[in-house]
Amino acid sequence: MTNDNPYNFLPLQPTGRNETDTANTYAPEDMIKIYEQQFLIQVPEAQLTEFLPALKSFYDIDNHTLDVSAIIFEAIADASIIYNHKIKVGRYQLLEGLVKEVLEQDEDNKNDAGIDGEEAPAYTLECKRTFFINDVEVPYYFNLFIQGDGYSTLTKQDTLLEKMYWFASDGAEDKEGLEAINTQLASLGIRAMDLTTLYQIVDYVEDSIIDDAMIETLNKLLDDAE
Repeated sequence: MTNDNPYNFLPLQPTGRNETDTANTYAPEDMIKIYEQQFLIQVPEAQLTEFLPALKSFYDIDNHTLDVSAIIFEAIADASIIYNHKIKVGRYQLLEGLVKEVLEQDEDNKNDAGIDGEEAPAYTLECKRTFFINDVEVPYYFNLFIQGDGYSTLTKQDTLLEKMYWFASDGAEDKEGLEAINTQLASLGIRAMDLTTLYQIVDYVEDSIIDDAMIETLNKLLDDAE
């Protein structure tokens, strides 16, 4: 940290000047880094009003360029910034083969299933999806239940993200539970979260555990099983 770079900004090399004004321009990947720094650098309350001018001065950019960087971030970044944390989706892994489940039927379900009284076969599959919080790799394990065109997930309770999921599912403002989660986050080098951030992260994870590539693989496995 120096007087010229009091917030430890990441040194980046500009590509030149903007055609419409005198601000430096940067490669799209660098604009993403500059944009992220607006939200991910921890700034003391007393220095908040100085932060953005310092950022623009360090990179010799203007408001218009920062606005453009936000558009670039939305267009090509594979991450989301949630309350001072960056989270993105990583790879998925199918840990075991499909397991066919034997389901008990009640009379109402038999009537809904069709003339022959048979439901669509059901399967379970152990899965893992990797996420990154502030570039730290965090695994998320879950059991996938598949029947017909529908599926549901049952989250385990072993890793940090899974503990966060169950904490949010309980819906209670448990200070001790939140402190325990933040202690585990700190051990990974991830800054503390408040309740709002934790809930938003969990929502993001739930929306992201199944993607098109995974569905395509699952469909192939189901076709082979049937």
